[in-house]
Amino acid sequence: MRVPRGLTTGGDVTGDLSLDCDVVIVGSGAGGATMAAELAEAGVDVVVIEEGGYHPTESFTADSMRALRTLYRDGGGGMAVGRPSVVFAEGRCVGGSTVVNGGMSWRTPPRVLERWSAAGVLGLGEPEMEPWFAKAEARHSVGLQDPETIGRDSELMRAGALAQGWTVTPNRRGQLHCAGTNSCTSGCPTGAKRSMLVTSVPRALALGARLYADCRVDRVSRTGRTVTGLTGHFVRPGGRRGPRLTVRAAAVIVAAGAIQTPALLTRSGLRPTRGQLGRNLSLHPNTTVVAFFDAEVNGWHGVHQAFQVREFMAEGLVLTAQNLPPPMLAAIVPSYGRELGALMADYNRIVTAGPLVEDSGTGRVRTISGLGTQVFYRLTDADAARLVRGVELTGQALFAAGARRMLLPFDGAPEVRSPGELRNLLARPVPKTSMQVYSIHLMGTARMSEDPRRGVTDSFGAVHGVPGLFVADASLFPGPLGINPMETVVALAMRNARHLLEQRLLERRGPARALPPDGDRGARHVDVAAAALRLVRIAGQLGVVDAELVHHADRDLVVRRVGALDDAGVGERPVLEEELLGVDHEPVGAADDDPADDRAPGLVALGVDLGDARAFGGGVPGQLARINAVGGLELGLGRDDVLDRVQAGGALVEQA
Repeated sequence: MRVPRGLTTGGDVTGDLSLDCDVVIVGSGAGGATMAAELAEAGVDVVVIEEGGYHPTESFTADSMRALRTLYRDGGGGMAVGRPSVVFAEGRCVGGSTVVNGGMSWRTPPRVLERWSAAGVLGLGEPEMEPWFAKAEARHSVGLQDPETIGRDSELMRAGALAQGWTVTPNRRGQLHCAGTNSCTSGCPTGAKRSMLVTSVPRALALGARLYADCRVDRVSRTGRTVTGLTGHFVRPGGRRGPRLTVRAAAVIVAAGAIQTPALLTRSGLRPTRGQLGRNLSLHPNTTVVAFFDAEVNGWHGVHQAFQVREFMAEGLVLTAQNLPPPMLAAIVPSYGRELGALMADYNRIVTAGPLVEDSGTGRVRTISGLGTQVFYRLTDADAARLVRGVELTGQALFAAGARRMLLPFDGAPEVRSPGELRNLLARPVPKTSMQVYSIHLMGTARMSEDPRRGVTDSFGAVHGVPGLFVADASLFPGPLGINPMETVVALAMRNARHLLEQRLLERRGPARALPPDGDRGARHVDVAAAALRLVRIAGQLGVVDAELVHHADRDLVVRRVGALDDAGVGERPVLEEELLGVDHEPVGAADDDPADDRAPGLVALGVDLGDARAFGGGVPGQLARINAVGGLELGLGRDDVLDRVQAGGALVEQA
């Protein structure tokens, strides 16, 4: 496995390590990676610590059990104790939960921004947040799904909802021509999903940040009330304790998620006034209806969650269909042995769908002696009633779409075979203790408020009363969103990074680094036809590189614009400029050359690692970019490799 420059895995560390930097960031997910990229671009010396391992795109497969072991904390089986208990999942890998989520990207609803502002958070008006949402969407290529990659399960859910006269909204996702493999929760095998692994992490590394994976942070260190860095240790295979890590920094940004952030701050001895740390946990309770159809659905074919039914958002409900891999489905259905085998034989005729509830109850994260971090949550009667209503609405839509029978997520509930049976069954009280509830959206345990009696941080993530300590993840949220939270986390991180810099709350040792602007706003139809590059072949990828080519005498091929063609010249899409920032790049002018890079100026390593890593190595998997500055073109070669000279006519020689 080739590791990007600037990233160190636990296996690379053989002895205790001591580091110095301006800022150390705990976590490489939506908040941490975004903060790292923003601050590194401004000249801040950044170190990122990630407890999980580095797993590149080419390592991802459809093996969901392997993904649970390698990409999730506790195999995706976290538990919030309550009546009922709630199973929750946290990503633990470079890129965090963005590696294993569905990529849904929605702006914070205006009503939520208004509610948070009323709760004492400054600078969260819709006009103030709009540029940050736009920047987040540009960086992560947020848009609608290509129609041909929408699966039959999503289409059935949509058809059933429309038959009921309900509002259905196409999902907006951070993706570039998603292939519809429905492997989002096991890591995107094509790199199309714009997780932090393929966006802000490589961006931060290209800007000089350092990232240490396989390292658990034990404590944030302080002198008096002021932070001085952190201590931790590398984790060896099997969980064995490895070498110690000490980081000295003037600022610490904790972005470990709504469970691990309060846990770390608590074991670091932080005791904010009024005891708000770890409280106010929201988690968007979800549950699943399993519906059986006569015809094959093949829910594994097509994108994860293509639509959202938003007819009932005013009630705090969103309905969606999302396919579950066989092991996950087998774990939730009330069948065993031969009965389970018979049920799973119908897997290709199953649709799994259910409601997301904007919860009114809250939970708490506590550190208990001898037990460690424990999570508790109270599902209110009102939220339980909404969960039951969401199940009934989901069932109505699926029956309208042609379902013949379905299993409900309530222990002891019989199979239902008609809308009437569904209605009659759910007209009776459903005990909360019988409900199967899960969550993937954890929020609110270090919430923002200008009033230290109500919140852990101020409006920009600075922890009250602890100079130099900041939070940058969903634990900042003053309450639930009712929708997918990723874009809100990213936009807040971008906003808060700017605030920290403008208010000079962070030290900077170097000048700001110049990069292309976010988004490919100048993209137009690429001038040169694909036929001009017909000799280029890239192993393992349906696609070629199309570019506006310029041949300079005595130089390698140079490129002004690069785009990606979907398949041998069929179709075209614009792409983001920063998508290749995880690899070597040099300006043409010698005066601007990086002194640390001994290559001749004019070479641009695009890192087009589009397929077999053994053939092309390096780079960022599945990435292409439009480069504003003129430079030479290399196709995913190693640092010291040089592309063969172009032919006089400007065409590339064959590479595969």
